[in-house]
Amino acid sequence: MTPHSSIVKFETLGCKLNFAESAAISRSVESSGFQITTSGQMADYYVVNTCSVTDNADQKCKKLIRDFKKINPHSKIIIIGCYAQLKPEEIQSMDGVDLVLGAGEKFRLPDFLKGFELNQPSIPQVVNIQEIREFHPSFSLGERTRSFLKVQDGCDYSCTFCTIPLARGKSRNGSISKILENARYLGEKGIKEIVLTGVNIGDFGRTTGESFFELIQELERLETIQRFRISSIEPNLLSLDIIRFVANSKRFMPHFHIPLQSGSNSILGLMRRRYKKETYREKIQEINALMNNPGIGVDVIVGFPGETDKEFMETYRFLEELDISYLHVFSYSERENTLAKEMPGKVNPSLKAERSRILHDLSDQKTRNFVQKNLGVQYPVLFEKAPKEGMMQGFTPNYISLESPYNPDWINQLVPLPISVNNSILKHSASPLKIQKPAYVSNP
Repeated sequence: MTPHSSIVKFETLGCKLNFAESAAISRSVESSGFQITTSGQMADYYVVNTCSVTDNADQKCKKLIRDFKKINPHSKIIIIGCYAQLKPEEIQSMDGVDLVLGAGEKFRLPDFLKGFELNQPSIPQVVNIQEIREFHPSFSLGERTRSFLKVQDGCDYSCTFCTIPLARGKSRNGSISKILENARYLGEKGIKEIVLTGVNIGDFGRTTGESFFELIQELERLETIQRFRISSIEPNLLSLDIIRFVANSKRFMPHFHIPLQSGSNSILGLMRRRYKKETYREKIQEINALMNNPGIGVDVIVGFPGETDKEFMETYRFLEELDISYLHVFSYSERENTLAKEMPGKVNPSLKAERSRILHDLSDQKTRNFVQKNLGVQYPVLFEKAPKEGMMQGFTPNYISLESPYNPDWINQLVPLPISVNNSILKHSASPLKIQKPAYVSNP
């Protein structure tokens, strides 16, 4: 291969933070003279930015390795990200993998690509996660209409099911001034909406002596960005000041995504979460009291060790009573080097699948109810860049997804549209939703 003429393709798994970092790394690779492809074009290098929250994420990575080698048997496969940091030797031993880069080294990808072209030998490049202190500013640009802006990384929490602190290290962040600089740049590039991302963004300020509340106050003053959205925030860090601020903001959208994980206090204790369900309920009530039809998303885990029918029923009824918009449901997945892996009370996989189905049904019901409450209301909808099957998709401020026949004039524009059955999720679920619940959920 001739240096600086090779084609590189990125594949990103997992969260919005991964997408922001992939975009930043991709730009650095391109600025080093390599070509980046986002199409099905054959590549010389395939870079997989991995997630390792669940076993399913690991399996997706393995499948991509096989798929890329089929496309180009002579290509080089580079694995970066959380899975790479946690299990570098396991990945390096896989057929087809040429290089593994951990949490710190992935930002030096251009140097490693140049090394490949000079026929330098490759070994896993992963340092002890405790040694990583640097914060790498990142944002997406061009991949979507909205931009994901990284404001924080790492986590100091010790939830018993989570490997993120092992994969990303201690909580750290960029300065407010640097984040404002990146946000201004995105505004100059025509970005209308920025989604603030991180591992634990409510913990922002650990390394700079600032706070997340101070950050959003400063961002509010940026007139070049019309919409900001908070990606996910822990309930114990979602203060009443933040809720009130968003309620009165001209730029921050009335949309929160707040991890719950369980509606049972006993399970929350086993998970080492930093709140009880009563605190969570209070946050939801405060949001709904201060905002008109806010979008509220909830993360929940089913099948955690020790979750009997009784605890699951607590979770189901707790969620059923909450005034929320949607659920993200995860089946508990054992992860090495976590306390939960050694806990008694393992839940049968088939029972986990059944509980997952029940909560997915509940989520569908919540979403339909939320959309129906908004029927006829006109919102400014920001349409995404890429059309799908002649249709384009956009989001209202409160995160209702609407679709419309493709109109190129609407791309990256705030288009006032009333919510109707024909442009919302209700179009695809005209028949009444039938919730199938087992007896222990159905009976009081």
